[in-house]
Amino acid sequence: MPEESTPRRERKRTVQQMVIVGVIATAIGIAIGLTIHWFPPADSTQADKIDTLWDVLVIATVPVFVLVTVIVCFSVLEFRMRPGEENLDGPPIHGNTKLEVIWTAVPAILIVGLVTYAYVVMRDIEEAPAAGNERVVTVTGQQFTWTFAYNEGGKKFSTAQLYLPAGQSVKFDVKSKDVIHDFWVPDFRMKIDAVPGITTHYRVTPKNPGAIGDHPIVCAELCGLGHAFMRQTAHVLSKADFDKWLQKMTAKPAGGGGGGGGGGGAVDAKALFSAGDADTGATACATCHTLADAGAKGQVGPDLGKVLKGKDAAFIKQSILEPDKEIAPGFQPGVMPSNFGDTLSAEQVDALVKYLSEVTSK
Repeated sequence: MPEESTPRRERKRTVQQMVIVGVIATAIGIAIGLTIHWFPPADSTQADKIDTLWDVLVIATVPVFVLVTVIVCFSVLEFRMRPGEENLDGPPIHGNTKLEVIWTAVPAILIVGLVTYAYVVMRDIEEAPAAGNERVVTVTGQQFTWTFAYNEGGKKFSTAQLYLPAGQSVKFDVKSKDVIHDFWVPDFRMKIDAVPGITTHYRVTPKNPGAIGDHPIVCAELCGLGHAFMRQTAHVLSKADFDKWLQKMTAKPAGGGGGGGGGGGAVDAKALFSAGDADTGATACATCHTLADAGAKGQVGPDLGKVLKGKDAAFIKQSILEPDKEIAPGFQPGVMPSNFGDTLSAEQVDALVKYLSEVTSK
């Protein structure tokens, strides 16, 4: 039996080395990829399925990355130019049909498999629960805040913070008043664009009791100067606590989140400051501003207890209706919505001016 030639033995040894290095690197890469905590806690039932999809993608793609990297590195090592070979042409090569079929078919099968699995996961997490077992919350994005509107038994109200019951499916109807935003609660894993003129949707079911607590809400689409400050909080409550909160909110006078503009009665300026007006879509001032009297801790705009101290009613009214007329030091123009003259009635504006004048003069 003829002995293998030296070049053939060398090629065989090189392939064996590549396989050994590739297997070891793949095992290490997959172990690291599955060990790293890529995401915050999974606090919705959808999050578990999305995290599993991520793990599958890690397991499927690490070997591909290792294969390409190992071949490139060994090729550089084995076929690099040596001294004296600067002017030499490489040997003529011919295509390998079998190899070309393999490296075309295998990635195609892998992609089809991953796409199919991702589609199954997407259909699963988007499946609607039985009728009557889902709450609907309208989410409105506006530079640079989110407003959350509820309709509970025909009583409408809005809040600057999101409140959800643990263990119940919630469908979000997501809208935008100005530019494209993206509504994202990282702990829930779900996100979707808020597009002007279009209502987009997704649903989540916060875990019970695992999700009870506070979860950050962020905008995941660059939307202007105040984009980094477009943050609020999703408060997940137990069913009993959520029912108490709901009872408190629906007990308020008609006209939404305490604005009182649609009920014909006196305007509750403090409630309007804290929750906005669901009927007109007026954003809650507390979303962006700090004001001790209202318990507001917004960081997008200035602390009103400081910047309005000593200011007269005319200045405060101008600051509401023409926010870019005079900018507080350290802040940028174009951040505060300029449409409060449209979304608030004259009575509401006057009530806000009176309220802010009184609480900032103390």
